[in-house]
Amino acid sequence: MPHATLPPELALLVERIAEHPDGVGIDTLLHGLGDSVQRRTLQRRLASLVAQGRISKTGQARAARYLPAPSSGAAMAPTPAEIDLPTSPEGRDIRAYVRQARQFRQPVGYRVAFLEQYQPNRTAYLPPALRAQLHALGRSPAEQTPAGTFARDILQRLLIDLSWASSQLEGNTYSRLDTERLIAHGQAAEGKDALETQMILNHKQAIEYLVHDPDHARLTPDTLVALHALLSDGLMADPSACGRLRWRAVEIGGSVYLPIAVPQRVEELFGIVVQMAAEIVDPFEQAFFLMVHLPYLQPFEDVNKRVSRLAANIPFIRENLCPLSFLDVPAQAYVDAVLGVYELNRVELLRDVFVWAYARSCQQYVAVQQNVVVPDLLRLRHRRALGEVVAAIVRSGEAATEGAVHRVMPASVPEADRGAFVRLVLAEFGALHPGNAVRFGIRPLELAAWQSTLSPAAASPPRTPPDCAPPG
Repeated sequence: MPHATLPPELALLVERIAEHPDGVGIDTLLHGLGDSVQRRTLQRRLASLVAQGRISKTGQARAARYLPAPSSGAAMAPTPAEIDLPTSPEGRDIRAYVRQARQFRQPVGYRVAFLEQYQPNRTAYLPPALRAQLHALGRSPAEQTPAGTFARDILQRLLIDLSWASSQLEGNTYSRLDTERLIAHGQAAEGKDALETQMILNHKQAIEYLVHDPDHARLTPDTLVALHALLSDGLMADPSACGRLRWRAVEIGGSVYLPIAVPQRVEELFGIVVQMAAEIVDPFEQAFFLMVHLPYLQPFEDVNKRVSRLAANIPFIRENLCPLSFLDVPAQAYVDAVLGVYELNRVELLRDVFVWAYARSCQQYVAVQQNVVVPDLLRLRHRRALGEVVAAIVRSGEAATEGAVHRVMPASVPEADRGAFVRLVLAEFGALHPGNAVRFGIRPLELAAWQSTLSPAAASPPRTPPDCAPPG
């Protein structure tokens, strides 16, 4: 079976190593690549190429040398999966251009006009009929519930799928099963570079940051900077560059595009991009705008595409739409599409990839959607108050009674909900045990101490009459 086509930055690295039949060290490679790549990034790419059999490695640490693999001549053969991804005629034109050798492509810089031509809610990268189709695909059972409900319902699946797929697009060699073991059980895969493990765990933290607190699922500069800090943790040559807009010029490996270099200009344009994105009403147009303009600006020294992929999920989390996991997206198709934005300011190929990827994500989650239990809206509205009341009663050492609930009930619970809220709290106490007490921030020893202070009768709340059963 032929190798998959490499992203341009990896293909360039294979070519450089092929120039040294007797092997080459990382310092020599860094010198030859100039400022276009950082040492940590180069180490990760080399580890990925070794794992894929594209190159070989001898020695360890500073003595390590990288050699061309005997089969590296076949490394650029495309796979059927790449050919089969549906592509528009415009997308095929873009792909043909960016797959030319660098010397046949026109060097370009950042064009402010590309951003200025876009007017939120008047310009549309996604036509109305296409947006309607995506809305129909992405609807979830949690459509009318508070922001983030659907993403929380499928969180474990989303953590694995999005962490794995987004990392694969960066050359990470973890399998989906390896990713599941790492996320679910904390088991790092054997034989994998520590940077690959770090990349997966960084994705997990960034996704949880967006999903656990609905306030984070908002398009603000602070949110995007926080995503960068989480996604780049431990992966930047300069640790202070994590969660900070770049102060230096960068180059794009394998591309003739040169991003803007002046730090003050980068900061100004970053603010404009985020503001424009926040003004876009349609969640799909908003997501796609972010996938176009965040990588194009390159506001951070590295990890820009990863930030854009997670940021694209913000409107889907907020609107309780099916998330975009990037499952099965061919890396070369994605790279070609981004290069089309960089070098031609054309979005058609990236749009082809975006639409296919979203439809694929919806197919993956349709069974999960069908099995999602209709949420208890009272519980969702007063989730925080519920936790505070249960924890307060346990720590006070008193029995769980209606009077106790009324005494510690916060003012945030309106009068109309108070009767049902009391029944909900008492029902929670009826099912409370050491295994689920952690939901309310109660430690096992605290629960044991509370239970030991009460008689069996006092520790268990009275049975709720059938006509007063808690909702849901």
